Amino acid sequence: MQITPERRLAHLAIAAIAALLATTDTGPAAARGGRDSNREEVVQSRPLGAPLLAIVALGEQRVTIYDADGKILRAPVSTGRNGYETPAGIYSVIQKEVEHYSNLYDDASMPFMQRITWSGIALHAGPLPGYAASHGCIRMPHGFAERLFDLTTVGLRVIVAPSDVAPVAITHSALFKPMPVSSTIARATQASEAATSGNATAMRLGVAPGESGATQPADSTTQPQTLRSIAAAKSAEAQAAIRKAEETRLIAGRLSLEAGRLMKAQRVAAIAKARAETQLTGAERALEAATSPEAKERAEQAKTKAQAKIAEAQAKFDAAQTEAQPKADAAAQAREEAKAAEAARVAAVNAAKQAANTMAPVSVFISRQTQRLYVRQNFQPVLETPVTIRDADKPIGTHIYTALDYTNGGADVRWSVVSMYAGHGKDSEHGSRAGPHRGADRDAEAPATDASSAQAALGRIDIPEEARARISEVVSPGSSLIVSDEPLNSKETGKGTDFIVLLSGEPQGGIKIRRRPEPWSGDRPYGRSRYPYYGGGPFFFQW
Repeated sequence: MQITPERRLAHLAIAAIAALLATTDTGPAAARGGRDSNREEVVQSRPLGAPLLAIVALGEQRVTIYDADGKILRAPVSTGRNGYETPAGIYSVIQKEVEHYSNLYDDASMPFMQRITWSGIALHAGPLPGYAASHGCIRMPHGFAERLFDLTTVGLRVIVAPSDVAPVAITHSALFKPMPVSSTIARATQASEAATSGNATAMRLGVAPGESGATQPADSTTQPQTLRSIAAAKSAEAQAAIRKAEETRLIAGRLSLEAGRLMKAQRVAAIAKARAETQLTGAERALEAATSPEAKERAEQAKTKAQAKIAEAQAKFDAAQTEAQPKADAAAQAREEAKAAEAARVAAVNAAKQAANTMAPVSVFISRQTQRLYVRQNFQPVLETPVTIRDADKPIGTHIYTALDYTNGGADVRWSVVSMYAGHGKDSEHGSRAGPHRGADRDAEAPATDASSAQAALGRIDIPEEARARISEVVSPGSSLIVSDEPLNSKETGKGTDFIVLLSGEPQGGIKIRRRPEPWSGDRPYGRSRYPYYGGGPFFFQW
């Protein structure tokens, strides 16, 4: 949405007033708010990469943004106060609006809004008194919110942690690795052919319904190169189809105009001939009735002229008719070709979109509570299957593994991990997380995630090979794997969202006070599938 200069000035004025109010409050928290509550910092002098991860630390009341090479930005925040707590958990940005107004709290302005739940929790610019004070949203300094808004895209992973924690590099054989596959090309071709034939069945990630999913023999082309080449080829095909559809449409239009012109010429000639025949009849009657030489001569001349006009009109009619039939046939054929070209254009554009979707990062979630693995891509569920977790009665923690970038020429990806634990930091020396004295350690560096714990969690999980192969074929930078003791939040995870996972040991006031989100109320949440398994095995319902 384009923000007008007037509204931008209004936002700046609101931010200035909020800062003034913060400095006129009383007590140590207010003093701290007036001193640094709107401070933001660039924590790297290098060029900033695309943000992959935002970590909101409830204890420290700050947000840190990470790209593939580490932290890049940091700023103070104000999260939900007592009774309206911002729930600790895992989210992603699902909607962005430069100018947004709350439909829950008196049409309050929420500039540079980045929504993380449909029930109304978002990151946005707002007043920062120096402690948790919102109704569940994550307020940020105005300038920081605007800058972050310009850097991020929908899908940015947002982690709300009880206390700050930094991601660390991790390697493990259980993490997905790009697979060199030749079957990807075949599936993309099948998707394109199905679209051409009018098959409206969704083919997520280029896999036709009913395929066994068995991996074909690999060729020498690595996965990212293959996916990129497919996307590039389908895009080129779509552009060519668009050009051809336009060309055939123009040709059909030109031929139709020419055929229409000739048909009009025929009608004009026929009218002229009919008039001339009427004149001839009149001249013949005048000739019969003529009694004087002068009258006979005038009648003869009129008859001759009428006969000449008839001959001329007949000649024009015959010429137009001779030329019009081929033109009409050509125009009819051109219209059929234009119709076919338009259908090919639609199919090619759909195939290009499918290929582009295949390139989109995927999110994988494994729940110890449900003993199942779920996959989403472009906010749509694409796979669900059981998994085996050893010592399933023992906690495994909550770990978010993020694919950062390709390595080894695209044959592998580099991963990082962030771990959270319910109740972590709740009773620390700084007191209540939502209380006025939180944030005193805002300048402290975040402790690094315990990589050994995250590795141990991966070592307890056995993923079916079929599911692993399918995920590995499409894993790319920005993809993620979430492992948690928690189930999916059935209220929030649904249409138009990535996985939303809440830590059960933490306050959830910001979720509890909100009504069930409407955008997906008609959809069935994750749980027992309403579809039968194929052959008793895992059910891939769109892959």
